[in-house]
Amino acid sequence: MKKKGLLSLLAILVIGSLAGCGSTSAKAGNNQQEEPSSVAAIKKRDKLKVAVFGDLSPYGYLDEKGENQGYDVYLAKQLAKDLLGDEKKIEFVVVNAEERVDALKSNKVDLVLANFTKTPEREKVVDFAKPYMKVGIGVVSPKSAAVTAPEALAGKELIVTKGTTAETYFTKEYPDVQLEKYESKSQQFQALTDGRGAALADDNTYLYAWVKENPDYEVGIKEIGEVSTINPAVKKGNETLLNWLNEDLEKLSAAQFFETAYDATLKPFFGADIKAEDVIVGQ
Repeated sequence: MKKKGLLSLLAILVIGSLAGCGSTSAKAGNNQQEEPSSVAAIKKRDKLKVAVFGDLSPYGYLDEKGENQGYDVYLAKQLAKDLLGDEKKIEFVVVNAEERVDALKSNKVDLVLANFTKTPEREKVVDFAKPYMKVGIGVVSPKSAAVTAPEALAGKELIVTKGTTAETYFTKEYPDVQLEKYESKSQQFQALTDGRGAALADDNTYLYAWVKENPDYEVGIKEIGEVSTINPAVKKGNETLLNWLNEDLEKLSAAQFFETAYDATLKPFFGADIKAEDVIVGQ
């Protein structure tokens, strides 16, 4: 009787263990299906959450009514229309440069369209879709004391925004240049006009737009370092959204959407000196 009782107890324990394994596997399967920014999850939610800048005209900014505008916003609305059938089914989350990666990791947004330059370091922490813009680093300074070569910045203060490619580039390539770092684009341009630095380094494409509105300044260094691309970014491992984005970007490019977007949002800011092909990227 004792032997039979022991065998019965062992059988119960084994069955319980197997049931527990099955439960764990089921939970694991559910977790895989619960990626909050997958295409399925976005469609179920019926809203696309996109990180954009709020102070970077003409790419992502708030107009006088407090509404999101700009080239990145124009693209975001089209993506919402293609995915959910309505460009209004979108939630814009305004971020600064340093918040872009965390916004994805914390599932605060589904994707980032905040003038996000693709770099090897960033590829380690997010997944980039195909590019929709190209850009280089430029340096803007007062016309009265124009900076036309990086060597002229030695021992001087150069204004940058934290978390940008300009900060990374000058830290690595010109360590003798003193960097004055700010949290946002509006803060950095205010610092330049206040005279808190000899010059400001950032993406050349929106420096061109800024000097058009601020004619006392010029882009003395139009391009330094490698030419990079601006790409939508999604959370690392979010394959369904990444694949959908790449397919949709190809379709938009074939339909010349980006030329239309340029004319609608960037051309009025750049003027005749900059052409669409200087900025947009074909797939």
